[in-house]
Amino acid sequence: MADSSFTSSTRAIPEVSAVPRHIAIIMDGNGRWARKRMMPRVAGHTRGVEAVRGVIRACMERGVAYLTLFAFSSENWRRPPDEVSFLMQLFMRSLQKEVDRLHKNGIRFRVIGDLSRFDAKLVDMIRRAEELTAANDRLTLTVAANYGGRWEILQAVNRMLELHPERSGEFTEDELAAELAMNYAPEPDLFIRTGGEQRISNFLLWQLAYAELYFTDTLWPDFDAQALDTAIASYQRRERRFGRTSEQLQKSPSAAESGGHA
Repeated sequence: MADSSFTSSTRAIPEVSAVPRHIAIIMDGNGRWARKRMMPRVAGHTRGVEAVRGVIRACMERGVAYLTLFAFSSENWRRPPDEVSFLMQLFMRSLQKEVDRLHKNGIRFRVIGDLSRFDAKLVDMIRRAEELTAANDRLTLTVAANYGGRWEILQAVNRMLELHPERSGEFTEDELAAELAMNYAPEPDLFIRTGGEQRISNFLLWQLAYAELYFTDTLWPDFDAQALDTAIASYQRRERRFGRTSEQLQKSPSAAESGGHA
């Protein structure tokens, strides 16, 4: 069974800080960005990759330790076949171009999701990139590809039952959390969705239990360092109670250290 040393927000009160330790983002609006400019949808996806580079850089500069990006959901296979094919090719080209740069900058690269539907060459590239960057610790960049939150929970349950069938019905929350695809990262402090939609779309259903949610009309290709700072500023104004009252929070030592927000 995998081991996770991070605090569960429903089991204990996590540490808080002014800068989110973990930011999770649904990068929405690439197609609309392109349509507004009378360009094909795929042009928006290409421009979106440039926005990813800028946000990675901004997160490192601000001290964010984990960045998780929802690149392709398990439901995105319903999109037009030519768009899906382009996204797969874009993923491969981006990996080829960016992995060495990620490694040189001390970034650990991970992919979560069901890779069984991907081309074998792409899966091999992903595994090689993960292996190359495994020891890096400046920032952990996770890309969710063919990922769904319900899938993640189901595969964790199935793995527990496979490992310990005799314990059916007796597993704890901590044991389930240790089998999740994101067991190597703390729960997100801040969730961002660009593009104006206000839903989490089957993304990190377990991990977002106590994340602060931030929605913006900014389309993903236009989301830059300034937009990230606006999201973090919103996060810093939130009162993170984790089930407690405001009065309890004001009296706690951790609140005094962080100014009551984080």
